[in-house]
Amino acid sequence: MKRSFNQIALTAALLLTLGVTTTFAANTTDNGGVNASFRKDFKQAELISTDAGKDYTKITFKMNGIYLAAFYNDNGELLAVTHNITSGELPINLLLPIKRDYADYWISDLFEFDSNGTTSYYITLENANTKLTLRSVGSEWETYNKTTKN
Repeated sequence: MKRSFNQIALTAALLLTLGVTTTFAANTTDNGGVNASFRKDFKQAELISTDAGKDYTKITFKMNGIYLAAFYNDNGELLAVTHNITSGELPINLLLPIKRDYADYWISDLFEFDSNGTTSYYITLENANTKLTLRSVGSEWETYNKTTKN
């Protein structure tokens, strides 16, 4: 009886290992075109992770000490590159309206977004009642999303 229990346990462990390995491999491999494009675009990058979405693949990487994310479509075309920044890294013409108009909010997210050579910024501001995401358009902010907290 003990021998058959050990055999069952060993078989279950092998199947579990095989299942985890297969799942891990499926989640970490990406479209060959995306991988080749990433390596071409960011030769000196240290790959951190790959996350395949429905219409894009997000590749998180580190380059020159900065963590970035690159988004590619299924054809391996670079859609955008983002990275988190601090409020002090915002252009002054975008920082001043935040300090003036949203003094009762705190910043919960802020990143630079570059697509096709055009840079914009997204900032998420929160207070006790509201979560507000703004997007830069030129030298001004526009509301991208606004939700009321419960």
